Amino acid sequence: MLTYEDFTIGRVFPMGPKTVTQEEIVAFAEKFDPQPFHTDPDSDMAAGVGGLIASGWHTCGMMMRMMCDAYLLNSSSMGAPGLDEVRWLLPVRPGDVLTGTTKVVERRISKSRPTLGLLTLEYEVKNQKGETVMLTKGTGMMATREGISA
Repeated sequence: MLTYEDFTIGRVFPMGPKTVTQEEIVAFAEKFDPQPFHTDPDSDMAAGVGGLIASGWHTCGMMMRMMCDAYLLNSSSMGAPGLDEVRWLLPVRPGDVLTGTTKVVERRISKSRPTLGLLTLEYEVKNQKGETVMLTKGTGMMATREGISA
């Protein structure tokens, strides 16, 4: 199991691949972001952006799944207090194959809870062409080795 001590500055965790389907784009959008360019590939709005595109929030969800599969479910994660930024740079389309990385850029031990580490993480998601579709930065909380043995 990965603990705070394993998240050294500069460490990169590869994520993916995740193939995006039209069906999941539409299903997510119908439930959470029902704008026509997310739900109807034949709409004028979809035509205006070159076809059906995934909601940015769906892209965040797919990144989260890739994180879980890559390292998070095998870690001492204690959740996260939030994201500092999310940038959707290019649309995600049906048939795209997403991959990504999580990079540790800062780390420190909590002053009030010395068995809890705080990590500043940068996430990058790319499509199959190597184009960056999303950049995200946030804070993660990981138990230390001492914290999981207590």
